[in-house]
Parts: sequence; C-alpha cells; structure tokens
Amino acid sequence: MSDAIKHECGIAHIRLRKPLQYYIDKYGTPTYAINKMYILMEKQRNRGQDGAGIANIKIDSNPGVRYISRYRSVEDQPIKDIFDRIGKKLRKAQKLGGENYYDADWQFENTAFTGEAWLGHLRYGTHGKNSIENCHPMLRRSNWRSRNLVVAGNFNMTNVDDLFDILVELGQHPKEKVDTVTVMEKIGHFLDEEVENLYKKYKNNYSSKEISDFIEGEVDLQRVLKRSCKDFDGGYAMCGMTGYGASFVVRDPNGIRPAYYYADDEVVVVASEKTAIKTAFNVEYTSIQEIKPGHGLIVSKNGEYGQYPIVPVGEKKSCSFERIYFSRGTDPDIYNERKTLGKLLVPQILKAINFDLKNTVFSYIPNTSETSYLGMIAGIEDYLIERRKEVLIDKKPSVESLEELLSFKPRVEKLVLKDAKLRTFIADDNHRDEMVAHAYDTTFEVIHKGIDNLVIIDDSIVRGTTLEKSILTMLDRLEPKKIIIASSAPQIRFPDCYGIDMSKITEFVAFRAMIALIEERNLDHKLDEVYEKCKNALNKKLPINYMNDLYDLFSYDEISEKIGEIVRPAGMKADLEVVYQTVSNLHKAIPDHSGDWYFTGNFPTQGGTNVANRSFVNFREGKYVRAY
Repeated sequence: MSDAIKHECGIAHIRLRKPLQYYIDKYGTPTYAINKMYILMEKQRNRGQDGAGIANIKIDSNPGVRYISRYRSVEDQPIKDIFDRIGKKLRKAQKLGGENYYDADWQFENTAFTGEAWLGHLRYGTHGKNSIENCHPMLRRSNWRSRNLVVAGNFNMTNVDDLFDILVELGQHPKEKVDTVTVMEKIGHFLDEEVENLYKKYKNNYSSKEISDFIEGEVDLQRVLKRSCKDFDGGYAMCGMTGYGASFVVRDPNGIRPAYYYADDEVVVVASEKTAIKTAFNVEYTSIQEIKPGHGLIVSKNGEYGQYPIVPVGEKKSCSFERIYFSRGTDPDIYNERKTLGKLLVPQILKAINFDLKNTVFSYIPNTSETSYLGMIAGIEDYLIERRKEVLIDKKPSVESLEELLSFKPRVEKLVLKDAKLRTFIADDNHRDEMVAHAYDTTFEVIHKGIDNLVIIDDSIVRGTTLEKSILTMLDRLEPKKIIIASSAPQIRFPDCYGIDMSKITEFVAFRAMIALIEERNLDHKLDEVYEKCKNALNKKLPINYMNDLYDLFSYDEISEKIGEIVRPAGMKADLEVVYQTVSNLHKAIPDHSGDWYFTGNFPTQGGTNVANRSFVNFREGKYVRAY
C-alpha cells in the first residue's frame, strides 16, 4: 500500500491445559509456553509496531507469591525488548536454580512468567499517545484473586460516550473516557458483582478462605460477558484472563475483528491470524477454527473450554481489508483472494491500455501488492490464451506470425522499489515533499520512451498523497506514454470506526474528488441538504448514511477520473488513468468476508452509521477531528 495507514491490533493467548511439569518433562524445558508465545507474537508483528505487551498468570499459586507478571514496551522493537527482559529473568533463574530449574514447583515459587495462562498484545494506535500506559494488556488489580482482571483486545468502540455514562450510572468514577478503560471497567464491574453474589451465597456456612475456592470454581464468565457486552457497539476481539486463571475471548456480533483458535489436550491457543497458530504449533489449517461472531471462547480454571453465545449474532461482516492488505499473505485463503482481486481487474486494465499489450509494461508498488500483481499477470496470460485460440481457430497464420503469437508474453518489470526510509527532518513543507518523493526508487532504461504504457497495481489508494508526491513523479521520469494506476480495492469513501486509522473523511482522495465534482457542477446546495439530513439522523439515531446521497450524484468512473486529476503531479507529461476494483468483484474475490463499509457506507452497526453522518457534519462545520 502506497499510503501507509495504521490498523488493527493483534492478540495472542495460550492456555496450558496440563501442569507445567508435564511440558518440562516432554519438551525438556520450562520455556515451552514462552517460546510458543514469542512465535505467535512475532508472526503477527505486522499488526502492531507502536507497542507490545504480555501477561502471565500462575494458577493456584501459594499466598505471598506473585502470580501475575506483566511487561509492556514502546521501544523500537517492542517484542524483542519484552522477550529479552523475560529471557534475562530466566537465565538468572537457571543460574541460581541449577537442577531446580527443571522443577515446576521451584519455578512457580521463584521465577516470573512460568504460569499456565498467557496473554499477548501488539498495538497499532489509531489514536492517542504512544505511551506505555496505552499498551495492553491492561490490568485491573484486587487483593481478591478472583477479581483481578487482565484485558487485551483488537477493538474500537463507536459509543464510548454512552459506555462512559453507563459506568458513571453504575457508581464508578472512570479515570479516562477511552474505549480501553470503559471496556475493562465494565467487564470488571460485572465480574465484581458475580464474585460478590457468590460470596453472599456461602458466607453463612463457610469461612472466607473456603468461599474463595468455591468462587473460583463457580464464576459464570458467560453471564459476566453477557452483562458486560450488551451495550458495546463496535468491532472487537477481546481477550481477558482472571486472576484465578480462567480466560475468555469474545467477538463482536458481526465478526468484524478476526479471532481464531486451536485446541488439543495440551493447549488452547487464540490469535488474530491463522498463520501465526499454524507456524507456532505446526498444525493443519483445517484444525484452526474461527471463533463465532457474538460468541465467547471461555476456558475455565481447570482447562475445560467451549464457545458460548454472548450477544445476539448479526449479519457476518468480517473486515475485507484484513484480506486485501492487513493480514499476512501466507494464509492460503488470503493469498488466493489477493490473486483473484488482481485477476478481476484485467478487463478494466485492458480497456485502459486499449488492448495494446505489445507496448505495455506491468509492475506493482511494493511490497504487499505483489500477490495481486501475480493475479493480474495470470489474468493477462488467460486473456492471451483466449486470443491465441481465436486466431488459430478463425485464421490461418503464417509460420512467422504463429511463432510470434505463441511466444508473446506480457512484459513485466520491477519498476518501483521501496528505498530505505528517509527521515523528513527538514522543517519547511516544500523541502519535506522533496524528501518524501525519494521514499521510492525506480529501474531506469527499460521503458520505450513515448511509446510504452505502464500499469502499476497497488493494494488500495487511501489518501493519494504518496502517488502525487512520490510515485507518479518518479515514474514520469521514465517518459512513458501513459501510466495506469490500478487499485485492487474499491474507492475508499467512508471512515472506518472499527479499528483502522481511516477516520477523517477529508483525507480520503475519493471524498475530495466527490466534493470537487460538486463544486465544478454548482451543486453546493446538495451539501447543505445532506448536512441537515445528517444532523437529523444523529439526533434521531436513524440507521441511514446520508453521505451516499452525494456519491450517488456521480458515476464510479467519474469519481475515478477526478481522482486521477487530483493525484496528478504538476508538470507530469504522461497521460494518467486510475482504475479501481469494483465492489461486486471485491465480493467475488472475498465471498466470506463481506465487511465493505469503507467502500459502500453500509455499516454493520448503528454506531458506524452515526460516525459516517457525524464525519460529514464535522466537515461542514470545519471541525477536522475524529468522528468517534
């Protein structure tokens, strides 16, 4: 993707189902879980480079022994920093313990990060400061083991204000009005109530110490989560551990945020991506399951697990951007989906080059669009096969023309290279743009000047600034006749409010193109009409995204053409055309992940629709801020 955006966080959870000594004896090390956790997090590092965190809980530890360990980091390499610190503790323990190092009881008493329950998190901060306090896992402390709560998640809530007010009505005094705090405190409140009710149930007949044991065996986490999540509006895959060792992962009712799990007689494992589980545990993809939308995967203190309904299940709207760009392409399904996205662009690309394959060079913007590029080339080759069949069946080619026909192949070159990241330390904007222009490099002297077309495929085009400031300027120096920028994703028209850093509509090049067309055609009154409709929808909480009224004024191609004009650098000599994936082809390529609200405005929750309408109200009122 040429326009870098921050996006969804990553979660990793491991629950050992057997005593620690089992893993020491079988695998010859007390670090079995630590090693697996490191792989789970490292293989999801694409999901969070702002920070990382890890927490570990020892089950049934003796009083006076620290049973919750947590490290968080916002260093340049946070995963490495965390595991280096854990490794330092373990090396010290090995040196001090000698043979005791391989004794589980000794480890429990003397070494941190040797418990059975693990929770890791990788943070991409879509807003807020990049500080250690913003890193998950978050910890809610209590002297009652059953009331301790560790929470980490991949989520954004659209109704933080409402959740905050609910906490206040419950009698709490939240320290911040952010979704991380409100979510944890809401779950913590109902966990407290569950524990309190169980205490009252037994207090007349048993000692407080005995009651604590009863509570840890009887807390109903399904009931706690049902009461906690009923008011949530957003996309979420939330993972939590209680101080006594039970854990849960709960997923939003539309399955917006991803969560997968694997379980056998030794472990229960959860991650945001299948490939992380596959790599860490070397299991078959077919044995890795998706946590059901609206359900919670709950692991009890004794290691039993199951999926349980938490909130009413809605229409499944899993994030399609996961498949286009965010998740690792080593997942076989994602790899094939991205190839298909490239292949489905071929008819539009052939039209843009006037079917002149002889004088066209194909390339891609590195690195994640390479897979869609392979699909595009496969589509071009399929087209050539059909053309050869037509010629051979309908005509009688000469030996020379037949040889040329059969040997012709698409011209492919690596024209765009991502250069070492340049620091834009120069203060003034003009010279900063000059530095940004050198973020990419190109291969010279492979283009027939003034004759060749260039087709460059990208995952998506969000803001268009990198195209304008860097890539198009660079490619124009090759002196092609025409440049075609092909996006494997449709036009991004609406804000995302469920986890991706795409919240300000004025930054989207598609929105800017639509506004430019309105101004050109003297349709400003439409802006006023939609502004009033959006305000009314917000007041009445209507489930209608009125921004679509503006986009409906123009055809898809008209907006694409205007985008081409916007991103075209001053002084560019080559012709330019921007080609976008259609929404219908998106769903053909990715049929099982139909979340498309950033392209269509069809938000799966009321909160999402509110965000879209509020975004436009903010735009008209000159408030260039997030809409949630």
